[in-house]
Formats: sequence, structure tokens, C-alpha cells
Amino acid sequence: MGKITKDMSLMELLQTYPGAKDILARYGMGCLGCMGSTMETIEGGARMHGIDLRNLLDELSCLEEKGPE
Repeated sequence: MGKITKDMSLMELLQTYPGAKDILARYGMGCLGCMGSTMETIEGGARMHGIDLRNLLDELSCLEEKGPE
């Protein structure tokens, strides 16, 4: 299992860590329904939504500690 990085696609993130859906939703990223989520990276999604990437990655990193669901 890979580390969550800014270059990971949103779809890969959501498939590996379904709990990421709640974190992304808190940031206003409803990525499950978005067609671009299959190819969009975490960094690209954060940029599109005006989200601080470092804060988002810090919060997502807690999912790595729990492991994939």
C-alpha cells in the first residue's frame, strides 16, 4: 500500500481509504460523483477548490496510520 501523496489520484485515495470521503467532504470536495476524480490528483483537486494542500495531506495522513479499510 502506498503512502498518501499529492500525486495520488482522488479515485485511488478513495478506493484505498474510503474514510477519506469524510475528510474531503469537510473541505467541500464531493469527489465521489466527480468524473474528474479518476484522473485528478489530490494536489489538483485541492488547487481547484482553493484548499491548503499541506493541511489536507496532514489530515489524510491519519488514514495511513489506521491502514486501508
